[in-house]
Amino acid sequence: MSIKVTSVSKIYKTQKALDNVSFSANKGEVIGFLGPNGAGKSTMMKILTGFIKPNAGEVFVDEIDVLQNPLEAQKIIGYLPEHNPLYRDMYVREYLQFLATIFKVDKSQIASCIERVGLTSEAHKKINQLSKGYQQRVGLAAAILHNPKVLILDEPTTGLDPNQLVEIRALIKELGKDKTVLFSTHIMQEVESVCDRVLIIKKGKIMIDKKLSELQENKQQTIDVTFDNKIQEQWINKLPNVVSYKNNYDNNWCITFESEEDMRPKVFDFSQENGLKILGLNTQNKTLETLFREITA
Repeated sequence: MSIKVTSVSKIYKTQKALDNVSFSANKGEVIGFLGPNGAGKSTMMKILTGFIKPNAGEVFVDEIDVLQNPLEAQKIIGYLPEHNPLYRDMYVREYLQFLATIFKVDKSQIASCIERVGLTSEAHKKINQLSKGYQQRVGLAAAILHNPKVLILDEPTTGLDPNQLVEIRALIKELGKDKTVLFSTHIMQEVESVCDRVLIIKKGKIMIDKKLSELQENKQQTIDVTFDNKIQEQWINKLPNVVSYKNNYDNNWCITFESEEDMRPKVFDFSQENGLKILGLNTQNKTLETLFREITA
């Protein structure tokens, strides 16, 4: 396993940022790490890369104990933090040459790295002359320069325009063929286009750890319906294929079904059989976005 996290907890004064978190990842996996702001994503990434220590738990990267040997682990990890730390007074090529010296990387690798992240036209400039999107590319170049086995990317596509987004997503997917990539994002389409697997974290706890293919095969659909009169909760159970339901307010119900069949006709039949009228109805299949909202709301 490239990454193995076991029972990791992290407390800042009175706040528990991570609560008994465990997961693992293998070579060749691209994992989307999702969660609302303050959920613990960046804290977990900093622990994985050896920048901070947890209060409890174990972290191994490529069988190296990160807590005991952070410098050894960092040699095989590429890390792009949320707030991209760059020496902005340096030229792009100069900065990468500086990093190549630190990582003892042959400087002949710099040109191919610059080309790979789409920086060729900007490589002669100082970093502070670049747009935010191009500065983000410099950070990504720095993360992959030493050909790490594991890539930890915290919001890697921040500041990129739509064309740059497509290019960097393709690069992340390509890198994931022979590396382990864990990256955080708030863009669900990004996860759906790039990832093999999804981790969703809320208040320091892992709520979902599933392959994206499993989530996409989900046959659940949610119908939001408003009747003209109040109904008893047990009436909802008369409907077929009901997974869950919630009374939002007064006569409005949110009902989730597990079925390939469109369940709206069944809801209409139900209303007629029980002498009800439908005042409003809308439906949507469960997507990663609706699942995320449902779990993290």
